[in-house]
Amino acid sequence: MAEPFSVRVTVRGYETDTQGHLNQAVYLNYAEHARWSLLQAAGISQTRLVGRGVGPVALETNIRYLRELLAGDETDVTCAFEWGDGKTFRIRQEIRKTDGTLAAEVTAVGGLLDLEQRKLIADPREVFKELAADPGLFGL
Repeated sequence: MAEPFSVRVTVRGYETDTQGHLNQAVYLNYAEHARWSLLQAAGISQTRLVGRGVGPVALETNIRYLRELLAGDETDVTCAFEWGDGKTFRIRQEIRKTDGTLAAEVTAVGGLLDLEQRKLIADPREVFKELAADPGLFGL
């Protein structure tokens, strides 16, 4: 299996809390940033999604905090899609310091919403294949 998509993020001072470590909610922002970076790398913009009449939706997100991150820490945020047979897919992500220390694991369940009908698309894999210049980034 290929390495998961990854994007580098530096922890900014204004993202930290009174203990000096990354605020717990910001981990979710980093995960979201990596997901949108993956879409962009695959050739899927928000404009293309809306033009197709679909939008990604988060249905469930779980964050497991393992090590603190401090201002100035460099992190690599990964993103790997896992496909089943239904309307949803899983996204597995890791937030690691560049020294390899695992700081957090993020798992999410998502889908593609038909923006007109306001219902999940039956087979999101097919839409990602259709829209992506590089569907391999999604494991397709």
